[in-house]
Amino acid sequence: MATTMTENKQAKKVASEDVKQIGKLPSEVPKEDADLLGELMNHAQTAYASYLQAQKKVAAAYQERQRQGEKSYKEIEEHAAKICAEAIEKTTQALEKAEQEAEMAYKKAKMDAKQVHQDNVNEALRVRQETIEQAWEEIKGKSERIWKVFQGEIER
Repeated sequence: MATTMTENKQAKKVASEDVKQIGKLPSEVPKEDADLLGELMNHAQTAYASYLQAQKKVAAAYQERQRQGEKSYKEIEEHAAKICAEAIEKTTQALEKAEQEAEMAYKKAKMDAKQVHQDNVNEALRVRQETIEQAWEEIKGKSERIWKVFQGEIER
């Protein structure tokens, strides 16, 4: 854009010098040719002024388009940032919920495992006690029999 403005200034300077040179008509040019040249010169100057005005309008339109593009970019960037933040928040909440559920499941599994362990220990103790009682009853029964055999109450 700065290049365009510099080029415009240079073009004006060159055109201005050309106009000055053309404006110096030789003394031998007839009056009607001079009037015709003057009129053509006026048309050229008007056309050049229109050209410069159009060029300014194009530059302004370009600047406006660039401003609109930047505005649109900022809006898109802000929207994307908002969506990203929302997605991060949702995934963070989902992570926290999953961690809580996992923690609860772990605690329940640990309690269940402890209960199974305690049940197994209790069952092992019960079986041990029954086995001891059975063994005692068996030994007691054999001892009584041996004693009775020894006393002669029962034959072998």
